[in-house]
Amino acid sequence: MREGVKMELASDSSVPVPLRGTEKKSQLVLFPTREEERKVEEVKESIPSAWKGISEKEWNDWRWQLRHRVTKLEHLQEILQLIPEEIEGIKQSKGRLALAVTPYFVSLMDPSNPNCPIRRQAVPRIEECHLSKNDMVDPCGEDKNSPVSGLVHRYPDRVLLLVTDQCATYCRYCTRRRLVGSNERPITQGNFEEVLKYLKTHKKVRDVLLSGGDPLLLENERLEEILSRLRMIPHIELLRIGTRAPVTLPQRITVGLVRMLKKYHPLMISIHFTHPKEITDAVRRACNELADGGIPLGSQTVLLKGINDKPNVMKKLVHELLKIRVRPYYIYQCDLATGTEHFRTSVATGIQIIEKLRGHTTGYAIPTYVIDAPGGGGKIPVEPDYVISKEKGKLILRNYEGQVFEYPEPNIIEFKKVKSNGEEKTASKKVMA
Repeated sequence: MREGVKMELASDSSVPVPLRGTEKKSQLVLFPTREEERKVEEVKESIPSAWKGISEKEWNDWRWQLRHRVTKLEHLQEILQLIPEEIEGIKQSKGRLALAVTPYFVSLMDPSNPNCPIRRQAVPRIEECHLSKNDMVDPCGEDKNSPVSGLVHRYPDRVLLLVTDQCATYCRYCTRRRLVGSNERPITQGNFEEVLKYLKTHKKVRDVLLSGGDPLLLENERLEEILSRLRMIPHIELLRIGTRAPVTLPQRITVGLVRMLKKYHPLMISIHFTHPKEITDAVRRACNELADGGIPLGSQTVLLKGINDKPNVMKKLVHELLKIRVRPYYIYQCDLATGTEHFRTSVATGIQIIEKLRGHTTGYAIPTYVIDAPGGGGKIPVEPDYVISKEKGKLILRNYEGQVFEYPEPNIIEFKKVKSNGEEKTASKKVMA
């Protein structure tokens, strides 16, 4: 620990936290305040008949949700009217990225509609067994950009830290299907020490993104240890968490979690949203808790065929996100992960969606559409063409309505001549003086 740096103990654990600026010390709360009790009571939901006999307290316990995930064909058949493609897909889904869905997320599925957008995301189908010639085991080239196990260093000033391979629900289009769900274990302490050693010697790194798997599936104490030790590295300015827990396991967003996270500002959270049907009262509460903790929230959405590839669906999603204080951040073209071709749309589909958003709704609602370059080239923005042509001294542009405009470029040559003449006059005056 550096001399002269005051430390305080984090609530609910013995992890020391550096005091930042003139922030008030966090008060150790042994019992929830009336305000916290009120917030917890707001989570009330009707419990689906498939879990008849489960108390409200159990249903709203994130650990109970994890322990009782639906992982067997027989259990899912009791809840949904499965079609042959789903039955065969579940039978073939073993090992990594096997069937695993929280009771909460299953409860959002339409039991009789196999094209339900929630169901399509989480229930395996036989199409996953089809291997396309374009499929890649590691579509984003993360493994080749990994100097230390669990760490990806592709961009100059930021790194990706994979802290667990477990998710609450396994999305069938997952780009890391080569990794997630294999052991459902967090990063080992020895591995984490190697990561810290690497980061301490690479002083250009100012931003660390925690991902996995889902970092929020770690217990508060383990997550806090990771955050606190990263925060103690002087050149790391920003911490980020990528998660889907507020969507598939909103019960995880507790008062205690938010109280812990807010100690590590600046800290931001990117939440994986896919469809407006995901935004329930429980999700609204979870996002409001995080936003009230001063945590900026952004969304990351994968463009998926037959799920969210219509402009009206995406527009509804981004509007609903803004209402729960989540800024639409990225729309990803579906990566070339093995067995996901049936989810991919054309790139033109994504461009058309942005075309239908830009100018037609508030700028805050418009995410950046990107392709993660196959093999590890990083994110490449793909936008509609608003520049019709570039001519000498002017740009020809169009707006969202198709109207054409001409924008005159500044005359750089004339500007240089004027500047040059001015400098000559000044020099002449100095000589005369």
